[in-house]
Amino acid sequence: MREFVAEHVAVLPPSGIRKFFDIVATMDNVISLGVGEPDFPTPMRVREAAIRSLEEGKTRYSSNWGMPQLREEISHYLKRRFDLEYDTDQILCTIGASEAIDVTLRTVLAPGDEVLVVEPSYVAYKPAIALQHGVPVVVTTKAENGFRLQPEELEAAITPKTKALILPYPNNPTGAIMEKKDLEKIAKVCIQHDLLVISDEIYAELTYNGKNHVSIASIDGMAERTVVLNGFAKSFSMTGWRLGYAAGPKELMKAINKVHAYIIMCAPSMSQYGAIEALSDDAKCDADVSAMRTAYDQRRRYLVDALNDMGLTCFEPEGAFYVFPSIAKTGLSAQQFCEKLLYDAGVAVVPGDAFGASGEQHVRISYAYSMEQLQQAMEKLRTFLQQNGWI
Repeated sequence: MREFVAEHVAVLPPSGIRKFFDIVATMDNVISLGVGEPDFPTPMRVREAAIRSLEEGKTRYSSNWGMPQLREEISHYLKRRFDLEYDTDQILCTIGASEAIDVTLRTVLAPGDEVLVVEPSYVAYKPAIALQHGVPVVVTTKAENGFRLQPEELEAAITPKTKALILPYPNNPTGAIMEKKDLEKIAKVCIQHDLLVISDEIYAELTYNGKNHVSIASIDGMAERTVVLNGFAKSFSMTGWRLGYAAGPKELMKAINKVHAYIIMCAPSMSQYGAIEALSDDAKCDADVSAMRTAYDQRRRYLVDALNDMGLTCFEPEGAFYVFPSIAKTGLSAQQFCEKLLYDAGVAVVPGDAFGASGEQHVRISYAYSMEQLQQAMEKLRTFLQQNGWI
């Protein structure tokens, strides 16, 4: 029998996160700090709106674009929170931000087109590019620069085949953010080289130290060359609802919706009704989001202090809900460290190289867990480091 799996699929590596947590799933009494999923319930009013839609039999397909009322609410939200101006025919509702990434790449890439991928970053970008027969080109960021993309690093990676840049801020796994002054320098390079920017802003509501998220689409000259990706999973604790959106230039969004309509049809109706409730009346769920952000901030500060006190140098994240400490002092690779920590101490974190080669000698720890779990894990980690002579 012939080999039915396409070669470009067969050569894709498994997710570095899922591969590791397949091992975790076989073990008992493990404190897992690996999954980037809020530990808070979805706000009650959102759940009630979805339940009500089911009880009323509102279970039919929506427009391919998404429900008009939801797109209106997203438009108001983007203006209110991030000063972004989008009409409803520039906004597409998707199956999470993950589909928004995929469908945008499907629409814009021809075989051989290069896409710049800022790393360390989310594990799905490079495979999504490869599946469209594009070529991912890594741009490495550094801890000494706060893991912020530098214009000279971007410039050095551009070739005549470069078509787009994926800009992942606030960043998973580092927690880095880009401020307006940083984005202005990046925008200048993108305009000069006529690049499309795919701006993954799924953690936009989760920023700290009094710094609010700034979208590159708000920089002069960038709205017409940027597709903003966002969703409800992280900010509104709606991971299982699988609802995201993309917003961008009108003609490009028409083409993206055309591809979306063929492969997906539309986002789930009950999720859309819930999201309408999340965004309606301007600030209805702001208090819920703010409470979650405050709890994350407390956990963030605890972890950074604890890790640095153990000698695991930890960059202070200003966004998302991850810390990315260095484990270089142990002399182990990220994979070796995580496996040893798991088997010896019963604590699971993610090897940094899962997020690109530049993540080696780091690990990702999520603080989307209770303070009690985090404290228990840090006690176990400290004992583990002492037993191995690293403290």
